[in-house]
Amino acid sequence: MEVMSQDYRIKSVLGRLEMIIDNENNRIGTDPEFDLKVSNAHKSRCLYELSMLFRDTDPADLAVAHVEQLHGLKKKLVVNARRVEAHLEAVRAVADILKNAAQNADTDGTYSQEQFRVREAG
Repeated sequence: MEVMSQDYRIKSVLGRLEMIIDNENNRIGTDPEFDLKVSNAHKSRCLYELSMLFRDTDPADLAVAHVEQLHGLKKKLVVNARRVEAHLEAVRAVADILKNAAQNADTDGTYSQEQFRVREAG
């Protein structure tokens, strides 16, 4: 009975994780309402649950269906990692543009204190 319960729990967590990853992969970069932080928290929770479930499980005892699903998840996680990284790079690029725009707006043609110090020392 314990093996059946453990098997069901693994199947359930794998299914949830796959749904979260599919949702994240489909919405990153296309849905402005998508909350990556919340999605990442759900993904991390599932990965933690899996690590706890697999902690006492001999890999040889894993059902073939679980192994196949894990291979599929691994491929989806590779895509997910690329999409999350691209998203973070885009966020960094936008932040840099905004920072530069703010700095340019602050320079109105007058000298800053640092520029005065350099000119006085020279």
